[in-house]
Amino acid sequence: MSVEVGAKVKGKVTGITNFGAFVDIGNNTTGLVHISEISDKYVKDIHDILTVGDEVTVKVMSVGDDGKIGLSIRKAADKPHREDNHPKHFNKSNNRDRRENNNRSERSFTHGSRGFQRKTEHKNQDFDSMLAGFLKESDERLTSLRRNTEGKRGGRGGRRS
Repeated sequence: MSVEVGAKVKGKVTGITNFGAFVDIGNNTTGLVHISEISDKYVKDIHDILTVGDEVTVKVMSVGDDGKIGLSIRKAADKPHREDNHPKHFNKSNNRDRRENNNRSERSFTHGSRGFQRKTEHKNQDFDSMLAGFLKESDERLTSLRRNTEGKRGGRGGRRS
């Protein structure tokens, strides 16, 4: 029996490792179902889902030149096919209109001595005062962080007198 990529076959779990499960698909042919191909949900421990001797349906994903066979349980499960590839709420024209409206509402421009300048609606500070405030707050946080971690380093970077 030749194994074809894309074929769905029944098999029996013959071994479980921390990275996947080995499945005998007939005629002394064994393939590996990687842990990521067991379920659509996150699998922390394979033993929670599979045990040795379980009958499973698998899809042949790959057949290597060295004879290794890659299998998938999650892709063998029949799922309803969605006709469109995009979510229903996705619409390019609606997104473009929304972006344009947001840009218009967020920005208002005033004509000043240096041409057009961005006017912030929430803060009436100029850039220099905002930068000075940021630097002051940053220095305070850095000083506090250093003070709190100096004694916890176990000899490295202790207080210097």
